[in-house]
Amino acid sequence: MMNNFKRTLITTALPYANGPIHIGHLAGVYVPADIYARYLRLKNEEVLLIGGSDEHGVPITLKAKNEGITPQDVVDKFHGIIKKSFQEFGISFDVYSRTSAKIHHDTASEIFKKLYDDGKLLEKTSAQYYDEENKQFLADRYITGTCPKCGFEKAYGDQCESCGTSLSPTELINPTSMISGNQPVLKETKHWYLPLDQYEPWLKEWILEGHKEWKPNVYGQCKSWIDSGLQPRAVTRDLNWGVPVPIEGVEGKVLYVWFDAPIGYISATKELTADWEKYWKDPETRMLHFIGKDNIVFHCIIFPSVLKAEGSYNLPENVPANEFLNLENDKISTSRNWAVWLHEYLEDFPGKEDVLKYVLTANAPETKDNDFTWKDFQTRNNNELVAVLGNFVNRTLVLTQKYYDGVVPECGELTETDKRTLTEISNIKADVEKSLDSFRIRESLKNAMDLARLGNKYLADEEPWKVVKTDTERVKTIMNISLQITANLTICLEPFLPFSMNKLRDFLDLGKLDWDKFGETELLKAGHKTNKPELLFEKIEDKVIEAQLQKLLDTKKANELSDAVVTPVKENIEFDDFGKMDIRVGTVLEAEKVAKTKKLLKLLVDTGTDKRTIVSGVAEYYKPEDLIGKQVSVLVNLAPKKLRGIVSQGMILFAENADGSLVAVSPEAEVKPGSEIK
Repeated sequence: MMNNFKRTLITTALPYANGPIHIGHLAGVYVPADIYARYLRLKNEEVLLIGGSDEHGVPITLKAKNEGITPQDVVDKFHGIIKKSFQEFGISFDVYSRTSAKIHHDTASEIFKKLYDDGKLLEKTSAQYYDEENKQFLADRYITGTCPKCGFEKAYGDQCESCGTSLSPTELINPTSMISGNQPVLKETKHWYLPLDQYEPWLKEWILEGHKEWKPNVYGQCKSWIDSGLQPRAVTRDLNWGVPVPIEGVEGKVLYVWFDAPIGYISATKELTADWEKYWKDPETRMLHFIGKDNIVFHCIIFPSVLKAEGSYNLPENVPANEFLNLENDKISTSRNWAVWLHEYLEDFPGKEDVLKYVLTANAPETKDNDFTWKDFQTRNNNELVAVLGNFVNRTLVLTQKYYDGVVPECGELTETDKRTLTEISNIKADVEKSLDSFRIRESLKNAMDLARLGNKYLADEEPWKVVKTDTERVKTIMNISLQITANLTICLEPFLPFSMNKLRDFLDLGKLDWDKFGETELLKAGHKTNKPELLFEKIEDKVIEAQLQKLLDTKKANELSDAVVTPVKENIEFDDFGKMDIRVGTVLEAEKVAKTKKLLKLLVDTGTDKRTIVSGVAEYYKPEDLIGKQVSVLVNLAPKKLRGIVSQGMILFAENADGSLVAVSPEAEVKPGSEIK
C-alpha cells in the first residue's frame, strides 16, 4: 500500500434520513466507495467501509412538523429504508450506523467538550432571527425571503436555490418565518464558534502544499475557500433536535449538524469495534472520505480543522469527491420526486443490481456533472454486459460443454497469438490497478472490461467452431485459454459486479480468488469439471424502458398539476392594513440588465409624481426593450432597498404562472401615470 500504510479506513458521506436513496447518491459516493473497498479486500489489505444515516438538522424537524409526527419517527422510517436498500444492493459496509444513536451523542459531546475545555472555541453573542409567536430562534432553513443577489422570492436563510448564492438570514429581503408566517425579529443569543481563520495557515500548508495529488475539483474548491479567507463558523444552534450542547446550564441548543455528522464516522467505528482507535489514531492508518462535491468544504476544511483542534486524530489522506448526476437532462430533485429511487429499482429490476452498478460506474460524474438516461441504461446493458461480457462467457462455457462435457481440456503448444493474449491479461491487470489506485473508478471499469473484449476477439479470431472440424488438439488449447480468461474475469470484475461474478464462479465451480491470482494462466486445471452455464445477463426490452420513462413522465405531469394549484388565500387583514399600501400606475421609461446577474433589470419608472429607479427580477421573462413604454402597477411607498449596489425605490407587481413565469399587472387601457389602484 502507498506510503507504507497498514490499513485503510473508508468513510462515505452520511445520507440524510429524510428520504430514500437515489441514483445520484449511488453514483457520487456509495458505488465508487464499495468498488474501492472490495478491491482492497481482494488484495487482503485491512480495510473498513463505514456508513450511517445523518439524522439531525432542520429539514427533518420541518418534515416532522408537516406530517404531524416526531423527528425520531421520521429518521426511524428512512434509516430503515436506506439501510435495507444498501444491503440488498450489495454496498458492503462493515457497519451502517446512525447519528441518533447514544454512542454518537456521547462521541460528539466528548469532542465538543474537549475543544471547549481546551479553549479552542470562541463564545459569541449575536443577533439572530426569533419567532415571537412560537417563542423560538429560527434556524436558517426556517426563514425564507427575497434573495438580494437575484431577486428570487423563495430563498432560504442559508442559500438561494435559484442562483446558488450562500446567504445569511439577515441578508434576505422581507424575511418570513416558515413556522408562523410572520416577520421574525432580531434577538441576541449565545453560540460557540470554530475559529477557522486561525487554521488558515495550517490548511494552506496541509492541502495546498501537501496534497496537490487530490482531484482537481477537490483541490480547486479548497483553494478557492482558503484564498477567499476563512471566518469563524458556529458549531451550535438554537434547536431542540440533535446532540444537546454539553455545557452545564445551556438549554435549547444543540450541536450544529455539520459539526456532529462527520463525527458519525468515529461513532460508527466505535459501534463496530472496541479497537476503534487504531483506525482513527494510528498513523499507519490511511483515511479516505468518499463524498459528493457539495460536501468538499466540510470534509477538507472544517472537519479536518476540528480533528486538528482536538489533537489526537488522523487526518484524511485523500477525499475523492465526485460531481453530480442528473436524470434525463434534469437536476435530480427529491422534493419533486425527480429521481430513480434505489428501493423502487430493486423492486422493478430484481436480480439486476449489477446492471445499475455497471451503468453508474461507466457514466460516473468524476470530473463533471453527468446524465443518467434510461435509454443509455438499456444500451449499456444490451451492447456491453450482454453482447461483450455475457457473450464471451456464454460462448466459452457452452462450447466447453459441447466439446468436452464441461471438463477443462489440456493446453497444448502455444502460438504467438496465444502468448500475446495471455500476456495481455497481466497488462490489463496493471491498467486496472493503476486506475483504481488513483481513484479513477470509471476508467478502471473500462480497463477491466477490456479483458472480456480480449476474450471475444480471441474467440472470433481463432474460430474454434471451425477449427474443431480439422484440428481437435488446437481446439483444446483455444478453449483452455478462453477458460483461463473467464476465470480471470471472476477476479477482475469482482469489485464492480459482485453478484454476477458470484454466478460466474458457480458456473466454473470455482472458489473466490484473491487479487494476486489475477494474471495467472492456470487458474482452471485440466480435468476440472465446470457446471452447466446459464445466461450471465439478459437483454432489457424496450417495453421495460418505456415503463420507466412513463413513470418519470407521470411524475413531471404531477409536478405541473401541483404547480398549477393556486396558492391558498392568506389570512384576512384589516382594511387599514391594505390602506397603507400605495399602488399606482407607472410607465417604464428606461430598462437595462443589471451587470453580472441573470434575473435583474434596472428600470426607470414615471410614477406621476417622480421618476424613480426600481430593480425587478424579471430578466428571464422580459427583454429590456419589451418593457419600455409599458404601463405597470407600482407599490410606491415601499421602503428603499439596495440590490447589487442599486437603490430600488418601490416594487412592480407581477402575476406568477404555474410554470413560474411572470406577467406584469397592467391596466386594460392607458391611464395617466400616478393613477391610484384601489
